[in-house]
Amino acid sequence: MIRVLLADDEELVRVAVAALLALEPDLEVVAQAADGPAAVTAALAHRPDVAVVDLEMPGLTGIQVAAELTRARPECAVVLLTGHGRPAHLRQALTAGARGFLPKGSPGGALADVIRRVHAGGRYVDPSLAADALTLPECPLTPRELETLRLAELGAPVAVIARRTHLAAGTVRNHLAASVQKLGAADRAEAVRIAREAGWL
Repeated sequence: MIRVLLADDEELVRVAVAALLALEPDLEVVAQAADGPAAVTAALAHRPDVAVVDLEMPGLTGIQVAAELTRARPECAVVLLTGHGRPAHLRQALTAGARGFLPKGSPGGALADVIRRVHAGGRYVDPSLAADALTLPECPLTPRELETLRLAELGAPVAVIARRTHLAAGTVRNHLAASVQKLGAADRAEAVRIAREAGWL
């Protein structure tokens, strides 16, 4: 039996997926979680072979859960499910260690097949997302520019961003100005929107 953890903050989706997987003779759902931290805790407690994790969850995103499980339980393969996957998410997911990336709108039996594939050591990426990812432009921002822009997105003033990043306020302003300029944005808010839509934040 392949032991499976399901993590999705939408209970209806989680229960429906569990019911579908229960029809498979070689799959057993051993735990469920409604948020990112609970997914990590459940994976450590129940030791599933495969964790099927929603991309967008409270507490920790699916990508953050994948990174944590890759570090703490590398023998547990992670499959990310997404309702609206962007090519940049795919890159981030693979970098974090996810072995599968599947849209929620996939055919019913597809998830079971992907679980079997990643459990056997393979990978699966939705073909249309993979094709889009090949044409995605690289992020023009440096890691520090992304970090300051991410904090600015949360509404943090320059002084707070400076404290959190251990940078001088002037350096933070320079990073934010560089982000606006590199993205061809009119202001910080537009730079955040552009970076968010591209999947860089």
